[in-house]
Amino acid sequence: MKKIELEIVALSHSITQTNSYAVVLGEVNGLRRLPIVIGGFEAQAIAVALERMKPTRPLTHDLMKNFMVAFNVELHEVIISDLQEGIFYSKLLCSSEADTVEIDSRTSDALALAVRFGCPIYIYENIFDIAGVENTEGETASTVKSTESITSSSSDLKSMSLEELNDLLNDVLEQEDYIRAIAIRDEINARKNI
Repeated sequence: MKKIELEIVALSHSITQTNSYAVVLGEVNGLRRLPIVIGGFEAQAIAVALERMKPTRPLTHDLMKNFMVAFNVELHEVIISDLQEGIFYSKLLCSSEADTVEIDSRTSDALALAVRFGCPIYIYENIFDIAGVENTEGETASTVKSTESITSSSSDLKSMSLEELNDLLNDVLEQEDYIRAIAIRDEINARKNI
């Protein structure tokens, strides 16, 4: 089956399911998008890796990567391999010195690991034809590289002083709320560039 390479282009609140998030994958050098609903913990794991944040203790996906590296297991690629009743199924293509194996994975976990390993993400063309949507803005995935602020209202942050923002950032980092920390950090950086 033909594989199409994807990349993460956005992460935001899901508009279809409350308390859920959506990761949007975009076709590399193409116009189609693939929105996938994921849980909050997985969204946080993906956001932390995308923003190259260093948590004080390893998150679950960091632990998995550390385990794989310690035992010389390489993650070569993630393949979104099936779609059943609205649920995406994925495989991790891994190898060690002795063997190459495909490991079944939830798509959200596979994406969190792909970001950490820097490996490509693929989808089979027949699945993309069914679930993909055309990007109406006409931009290719490589021109849209954004992680949207997904927990803090930007208007709330804009009304805070720089000192309040720094205090809030420290608080959310202590609570390991990395998704909210990204939004706060972005607001602080925007003010420094003025």
